Amino acid sequence: MPALVPEPVLRAGETERAGRRGWWPIALAALLLLLTAGCAATSSSGAGSPDLTLKIDQTSVQTSPSFALEALVALTVLSLVPAILLMTTSFIRIVIVLSFTRSALGLPQTPPNQVLLGLALFLTGFIMWPVWQQANADGIQAYLKGDIPIDVAIERSSQPIRAFMFHQTRQSELALFVRLARIPPPNGPEDVPTHVLIPAFMLSELKTAFQMGFMILVPFLVIDLVVASLVMSLGMVMLPPTTLSLPFKVLLFVLADGWTLVVQSLIQSFQQ
Repeated sequence: MPALVPEPVLRAGETERAGRRGWWPIALAALLLLLTAGCAATSSSGAGSPDLTLKIDQTSVQTSPSFALEALVALTVLSLVPAILLMTTSFIRIVIVLSFTRSALGLPQTPPNQVLLGLALFLTGFIMWPVWQQANADGIQAYLKGDIPIDVAIERSSQPIRAFMFHQTRQSELALFVRLARIPPPNGPEDVPTHVLIPAFMLSELKTAFQMGFMILVPFLVIDLVVASLVMSLGMVMLPPTTLSLPFKVLLFVLADGWTLVVQSLIQSFQQ
């Protein structure tokens, strides 16, 4: 059995250990006091100390109301550029006709939406490239060289685009929006405002696209009717006719080189 340690010896050991554990808070407090005193001395001495105060000259930033208004208008126009480019070009007709083609085949997800939109965008660039080149040569390049002001550049750049829209707009739709806008009957294309021309052009594009889509749907509708008649005559009532007609429609479309015919018809429809 181990020998018992006397109680005075135990108390002395505990006091020594407590003294060892309690010295570091005092040292940390002393270190913080020394750092605080050093910082105060450095800040009180003006020479040799870097000035970290950030000084902003209030007169260096001058913003006029006209500049703020121009910046606001520029940001608004930049946010509307994608919609303006899509709604004043051939994109509407192209994407609707391609959607009709996919629906006529009976393949709601083939080709995917990304493929159809990409094809529509590249076809739009192909069709509108001469118009954009003329707009760039007439207005944008002259403005960048400093020959004309910005209002004249906008007017010259918009002329080729307006001519394209006038060529594709039907007279009935244009007359409708002129009447709804309550403006005097125009004597020529230059008298038609752009805010009247754009919706008339879009409505005309929708009508033309649906007409072309109907012509694409008719052959595939005939195939569906023939297959449905054969299925009904054979007594296979529980078999959906679309399941049997789908391979025939795809085969007909592939043999006729359908995508080439559709794209060719779309491009030629804008060249008439």
